[in-house]
Amino acid sequence: MCLPWTPNLTSPRLGVPDEVNTREVEYIIVTSTQPVAWDLSGFGDEIDPDPRLQISVLKALGARHIEVRSAWGVNVVDLDDEQLAALAALLRDQEMTASAVASPIGKVDVSLDADLEVARLRRIIRVADALGTPNIRIFSFFRSAGVAVESIRDDVLLRMRLLADEAERAGVTLLHENEKDIYGDTPERVLDLVESVGSSALRLAWDSANFVQVGVAHPHDDGYAMLRPYLDYLQVKDAVAATGEVVPAGQGDGQVLSTLTALRDDGYTGFASLEPHLAAAHELGGFSGPAAFGDAARAFSGLVSQIGVTTK
Repeated sequence: MCLPWTPNLTSPRLGVPDEVNTREVEYIIVTSTQPVAWDLSGFGDEIDPDPRLQISVLKALGARHIEVRSAWGVNVVDLDDEQLAALAALLRDQEMTASAVASPIGKVDVSLDADLEVARLRRIIRVADALGTPNIRIFSFFRSAGVAVESIRDDVLLRMRLLADEAERAGVTLLHENEKDIYGDTPERVLDLVESVGSSALRLAWDSANFVQVGVAHPHDDGYAMLRPYLDYLQVKDAVAATGEVVPAGQGDGQVLSTLTALRDDGYTGFASLEPHLAAAHELGGFSGPAAFGDAARAFSGLVSQIGVTTK
């Protein structure tokens, strides 16, 4: 496991010369006897529109957390105050914790007025506050057909900076997902995005399947090392490179097991959120149904058991 380490440079046991620059010493690799456990979550609306059934299935699969994208068929950004209060009460009654609000922020054309997404984010921040999570999933904007991705960079960065400013004021964390066909859909552009915005309120959610679907041949080999310093959240799905079909974790070309192993070795202790997309996928999400969602959960469980990680 990779743990933060502040060395005592005066200790003769370490054998570290006095002139070592301590700023260059960040981690030490140690073997830990402590079990590694990640918080299992999942997109509830992949199971059913009814949040009661969503919670029931997630609990049966051993999860005590839920990622909220919609409830009763209503997207989180459109939930009215009464619906939001009812959902929050349901989570409390069922002792479920929201791991994140899976918002549609940034899943619009970059040509739209930037203030529109800022206003929608303010509503989503209220949703996150009501559900007791600081985590909000976002995207980095679509572009029209025929528009070169390089040409929208400045407009994207402007909008992402505005969103990050709003998040900083509210004390929430924006988790950028590498959705296909947005600006940040390849490892290089995701890195450009997070480093150029340079906000502590902008972090990353890793999605292996989405990288595969935009032609990243080896997501772990090509992207993990560069993005790991900013990675705070794991979305679990896989995809087949030849067809783009989404499949359970470990059954595609997303190098999911390699990524899970690296996260374990890096000391990752965050959420692993199931987003199977096994029955349908569309611009604002996807669907699997209870049975296929269970298949996805068991596939993920099989992978983490291989590397000695448990979920809770």
